[in-house]
Amino acid sequence: MRSRGLNPRILLALLVLVVVAGGVAVLLIGGSSRPQATGAVSDHGRFRAAEVFSPPLSAPALELHNYLGQPVNIDSYRGRAVLVTFLYTNCPDVCPLITASLHATLELLGSRFSQVQIIAVSVDPRGDTTKAVAAFLARHHMTGRMLYLTGTVHELARVWKAWGVGSERDAQQPQFINHSGLVYGVSAAGRRTTVYASNFIPAELAHDVPLLAAQ
Repeated sequence: MRSRGLNPRILLALLVLVVVAGGVAVLLIGGSSRPQATGAVSDHGRFRAAEVFSPPLSAPALELHNYLGQPVNIDSYRGRAVLVTFLYTNCPDVCPLITASLHATLELLGSRFSQVQIIAVSVDPRGDTTKAVAAFLARHHMTGRMLYLTGTVHELARVWKAWGVGSERDAQQPQFINHSGLVYGVSAAGRRTTVYASNFIPAELAHDVPLLAAQ
């Protein structure tokens, strides 16, 4: 991923979606220290996330198929915390970092891993084939531990827009995708509550998961 760098406690990427003939182009404009949510404020007295939505917002719709073709709907995981991120399998840097940190988070949770479901959504509908996704999950020891959702450009663009996520092929190196590298924390009641930068600390996310699962 040709990602924009994120300081440990500051979120970049104010995302502007521009509809153009034949598809959706996404412009990433750095400089915002808040997610695209009204009233988003930090609440470090309880959550350890980089940002906390105050008040929490209903999570956008997320209904796709996993890489094996099985339907997945985020609403099916009410009663558990859900961590939603956006990745692609050919990413050379931030996507592996996010995935490794999510794996470390599950290890820290131990027997409490059942309190959370991790969902990754593809930002590369052309490159994220069944074979590529299976290899990516196996390489990062996340097979059966993280749902990896794929779809057509149209299907995924609808989800990207709903979640405020950008995806644009790099002009100079088209094998790479420019996209926002965030992890969203969704509460058991289905509310988007927390946001984590790509370089989040697994121990902090492990701390927040039971809190999300209790809300």
